[in-house]
Amino acid sequence: MKQLKFTNRYQQLGNDFYQNQQPTSIKKPHLININPLMLNELDIDESTIDHEFFTDISSGNAMLEDAQPSSFIYAGHQFGHFVPQLGDGRAILLGEIQNKNGRYWELQLKGAGLTPFSRDGDGRAVLRSTIREYLCSEAMAALHIPTTRSLSIVGSEEKVFRENIETGSVMIRMSPSFIRFGSFELFASRGQHRQIKQLADFVIRHYYQDIDLRSTDYNPYQKWLEKVVNKTAELIAAWQAEGFAHGVMNTDNMSILGLTIDYGPFAFLDNYDSQFICNHSDHQGRYRFENQPSIAFWNLNCLARSVLDLMDVEEAKQALSGYEKDYNRYYLKLMQNKSGLFEKNDKQHEALIFSLLNIMQEQQVDYSLFFRKLADFEFDQVSRQANSDLLELFNDADTFNQWAGEYHQNLKSQPLSAEARKEKMNSINPKYILRNYIAQMIIERAEQQQDYAYLDQWLKVLQNPYDEHPEMAEYAGHPPAWAGQISVSCSS
Repeated sequence: MKQLKFTNRYQQLGNDFYQNQQPTSIKKPHLININPLMLNELDIDESTIDHEFFTDISSGNAMLEDAQPSSFIYAGHQFGHFVPQLGDGRAILLGEIQNKNGRYWELQLKGAGLTPFSRDGDGRAVLRSTIREYLCSEAMAALHIPTTRSLSIVGSEEKVFRENIETGSVMIRMSPSFIRFGSFELFASRGQHRQIKQLADFVIRHYYQDIDLRSTDYNPYQKWLEKVVNKTAELIAAWQAEGFAHGVMNTDNMSILGLTIDYGPFAFLDNYDSQFICNHSDHQGRYRFENQPSIAFWNLNCLARSVLDLMDVEEAKQALSGYEKDYNRYYLKLMQNKSGLFEKNDKQHEALIFSLLNIMQEQQVDYSLFFRKLADFEFDQVSRQANSDLLELFNDADTFNQWAGEYHQNLKSQPLSAEARKEKMNSINPKYILRNYIAQMIIERAEQQQDYAYLDQWLKVLQNPYDEHPEMAEYAGHPPAWAGQISVSCSS
């Protein structure tokens, strides 16, 4: 860890974009987990780590020599209402590391104390919410969904008040950048035109390097907005295909790089339910599962309005116009692959897939279980036992069998053998997802028993979700009845 050398490209923008902020020390920190995958990204050999020093750095109780800790300022639309100033209320950027492959990673402490943007908060994170984000960001990465990442968790004896008294925790999360839609909205709301251009130039120069800022053949800012629209469409399509509900799709929680960011009351679907609301604070259902694609587009419109200094209205409309087509293309392709329909036949497959989703909703079919078991599909006109594992997911076997007949006709046009199709589908449809009840079990062991080995065991499973992991097979089936009683909110 001592060999890490920080650069701070974002701070070169000037103090309109951030404020320097030292972390606040936390009581008796202890190391809970280090993520080997992200250590490797930082070119750190785990065997060389001084764990006491690493704990101090990861908790914010000590600082690396060339770190310049700071918190970002931004605004955002929260549940549709504009809030003119938000910012990193409990996040402190340590700096940016360039690894040996030339990739940059920003390292951010989450839960390291008050910042200038904490408002009425305490700047702390509780162990419960830290574990949820730590595991889910790694699970998402393994599912090939763009996301921020997790490096470490530190526990403590710090008392933090939420609904109850809980213990404080600090995690280091990593991202190529933590810039959000709300970063642009802040300066637009203040009429700070120079800062809008300055930030856009920075983002293009460092993260959209195929765009030529000096081009006279096209407006580089329009081209950039088109790419943000495309990345966002691709991200949301992946969420929908994998059954992931974010819960708080405010514009300040939307990454300018198309990453999943700011994990709070997230959930993966158990039974397929397009109306699913994972955040019990979302009383109007604004961010229910089926709304995520349209909310993302609404958020992109907010971003487009905030950068109209850089393009005219028609150019902005043109950039936005690709969203629906991009989203539908990405989503259909993902769902075709999940269904084992790898050869293109979009219209026919689309009808089949949406028919399936309607059936799954009506029959309350477990989403992840169904697609994992679909790899074993066999069609027998006479015997229904061939698909007994699939049939047990449905209340009405006849409804499934009718769909299965159409599915079989589509499969016959596919060139893969049944065995090759199964292998390919099992590399796409996870056997293990971070269901809320699993996260709750991990949290309870950590909080009540200080059992962190269980967390580490699940980290390894979630980083390899397509593998069998026979020792964990009981968690690859239906969730227990009590899972439906779990409630998560913005404090989760």
